[in-house]
Amino acid sequence: MYKKILIPLENSEYDTVILGHIKLLAKEFRAELILVHVADGYGARMQKQLNLVDSEEIKNDRSYLEKQKNKLINEGFIVTSFLQRGEPSDEILKIAVREQCDLIAMATHGHRFIKDIIFGSVAENIRHRTNIPILMVKSQKNFT
Repeated sequence: MYKKILIPLENSEYDTVILGHIKLLAKEFRAELILVHVADGYGARMQKQLNLVDSEEIKNDRSYLEKQKNKLINEGFIVTSFLQRGEPSDEILKIAVREQCDLIAMATHGHRFIKDIIFGSVAENIRHRTNIPILMVKSQKNFT
């Protein structure tokens, strides 16, 4: 049923929530995991245009993504990872389409109305812009 599962990671405790859920599903379907992290700070967004060297944000994100990828590989999963720069929902959807993912699995923060208006919601934005099935897992713990 699922051959490629895209998992956006945000380099936070929320990642353990979605990875914990998705590993069982991925094993059941022998699905490849596509990890994506989108660096969205100003330096990351403007790196190419301004010909900037990697910022600490990018270095930390790259290291974190590789660590997560290697842990999953050591558990027997087939894993590909992408470090993107820009608007998270746009970049996640680009990778999902390009890699022909058939499921997007995301942890959600469970913000309520006001916070979603102020901060926006990547999960909600993606949900409204794709036909790819999405699994959203709300964290039971508030890490922020």
